Amino acid sequence: MEITAAVVEELHGPFVVQDVQLDDPGPGDVLVKVAATGFCHTDGIARDGDLPFPLPGVLGHEGAGTVVAVGEGVTGVREGQAVVLGWPYCGDCRNCLAGEPRYCLRLGELVGAGHRLDGASALRTAGGAPLSSHFFGQSSFATYSMTSASSLVPIPAGLPVELMGPLACGLATGAGAVFNTLRPQPGSSIVVYGAGTVGLAAVMAARNSAATTIIAVDRHAARLRLATDLGATHTIDATDTDAVAAVTDICGGPADAALDCTGNVGVIRQAIDSVGMLGTALLIGGAPAGAEFTADHVSTLWGKTIRGTLGGSGRGQALIAALMDLYAQGRFPFDRLVEYFPLDRIGDALEASYSGAVVKPIIRMPA
Repeated sequence: MEITAAVVEELHGPFVVQDVQLDDPGPGDVLVKVAATGFCHTDGIARDGDLPFPLPGVLGHEGAGTVVAVGEGVTGVREGQAVVLGWPYCGDCRNCLAGEPRYCLRLGELVGAGHRLDGASALRTAGGAPLSSHFFGQSSFATYSMTSASSLVPIPAGLPVELMGPLACGLATGAGAVFNTLRPQPGSSIVVYGAGTVGLAAVMAARNSAATTIIAVDRHAARLRLATDLGATHTIDATDTDAVAAVTDICGGPADAALDCTGNVGVIRQAIDSVGMLGTALLIGGAPAGAEFTADHVSTLWGKTIRGTLGGSGRGQALIAALMDLYAQGRFPFDRLVEYFPLDRIGDALEASYSGAVVKPIIRMPA
């Protein structure tokens, strides 16, 4: 079928909106008419080669829309159902079977191989040349997406479908880091470095936990004000303040946990230095390929944990469903982060995201 998609034709190239060809659903496939897709920095990282994905191809991995067709053998999904397109997983490896599908042993293939797990790409140019598909199992910078039933999360009736897509990655990553990985104890302190989508999701999740000191650190005054509105008890403007010293002053010593949501190596060190004995520094932000960081040996030896987390950990479908319920209850107001762009302005969305002008751009698909 003919669809419209934003194609990246070469490394560092622009997103070019054009007509392309998408296969019909095969066994196990689900065809979704995409309403909207969040723009995530991971899309930019893939365009620029720091996350391998063969080009030319179609990116996009925070999609939401409506099921329009299912392939042979698909159960549990019906045509007309509104869904979030979540992360893919194999379901058979030891990590999937242990309840950690975000760490599926075939995740690299599933997110970046450019084709179905055991087959060819589902996309071609209008002239028939191959295009890479199935970025994060969906390639949803397009009017239609081919995905798998296991990755889909039903959207409850009454919620705005075009808003829900970012729950698949950025928002789930920040919230899941708190809910699934840190699991704050009553009265604990959490420092969030970087008040973008992931960081503000972590702030909102911390507000829904037993943590009582929630510190947001950033260089954008507007984002720090938003962090306060969303649940931060304290903010630190790192433009002209020693953030680690400020954290120590606020907490009366090291914090219990610090999250780096920036991927900046210098900020990673600040997050590590913000926690002490039995504290946890959690690394979330995506740094450039090959990036390395350092930590003080002695203070780490004294019971400190430095840990990475991916996609919010745990079972993504359950986490996304819970976040939709929290949004409906007014307890996770992520709509305050959002600005919408039409597909033909996807380049503007990228610039707005990278400049910090917009926390979470969402790309609306043409009808």
